Amino acid sequence: MRRLSLAALAATLALSASPAYAYKVFVSNEKGNDVTVLDSEQDFAVVDTFDVGQRPRGIAVSPDGKSLYVCTSDDDIIKEFDTETHAFVRTLPSGPDPELLVVSPSGDQLYAANEDDNLVTVIDLKSGARLAEIPVGVEPEGMGVSPDGQTIVNTSETTNMAHFIDRDSQQITANVLVDSRPRFAQYKKDGTEIWVSAEIGGTVSVIDAATKEIKHKVTFEIPGIRSEAIQPVGIRITDDGTKAYIALGPANRVAVVDAKTYEVLDYLLVGQRVWQLAFSPDQKYLFTTNGLSNDVTIIDVASDRAVKSVQVGQQPWGVAATPE
Repeated sequence: MRRLSLAALAATLALSASPAYAYKVFVSNEKGNDVTVLDSEQDFAVVDTFDVGQRPRGIAVSPDGKSLYVCTSDDDIIKEFDTETHAFVRTLPSGPDPELLVVSPSGDQLYAANEDDNLVTVIDLKSGARLAEIPVGVEPEGMGVSPDGQTIVNTSETTNMAHFIDRDSQQITANVLVDSRPRFAQYKKDGTEIWVSAEIGGTVSVIDAATKEIKHKVTFEIPGIRSEAIQPVGIRITDDGTKAYIALGPANRVAVVDAKTYEVLDYLLVGQRVWQLAFSPDQKYLFTTNGLSNDVTIIDVASDRAVKSVQVGQQPWGVAATPE
């Protein structure tokens, strides 16, 4: 692993004190039943913690930055909050045990994976009504949406598939078999590929969006770490398509991958059981939720270095940042 000089580290830390944009970072704490708020204007200090409901996991911010959506899994609902005041706004309908959600790029629909009833719920965000329930595989979890909003992707943990769903017809158009226990699905910004992590399989499948065929599988090997402890979960890909970041669970590392050649470039040591990831709006920083050390690691994307750790609530799970 590459080492950073004290001078370089000091320069990187100085950068973290002066973010280019003012934004908030929201972290769902699965055991704390609350959400922690970090403020970029205050060097990512914790500025608030508010109760949201039982077992919050999946979390997302609306494209306009005004609304925060939280899956309260043990309440079997999704809750909406105001990102400025953190006040509760409304309850949105969901099936049992919503785990992950994604909002359409236009901001008009929300898609949630309901783990206990093998459905994807489609919610109209203007009316708050449930538009459809789409049957998928067993134990659906991961949710992704194409940049043009026309294709929704769900991953089913037990069926080991990525299900491609057409927005207009609400029908499955393709099923792609991946490795064991797929947890997350992330499109490239240009819409050409979708990356799907397999927690137990220990791989990330790169799927061609046009042909729905797997074109590559990213594998991981960390000296001194047992292979069964390397469990890929969250994925984020830079907008320019050059780098991908993969959270590796109990390996306590984030893999840095060349998103064009699929070569693993580095492994970044973070907190314990790193789970989900989110970029800052300018993509200068990457935030990781570390569920067993109860903290968030902040990674400088340009240098690929962890520059700060912030203590949050009990078992942080999901993370989302407001846009610019």
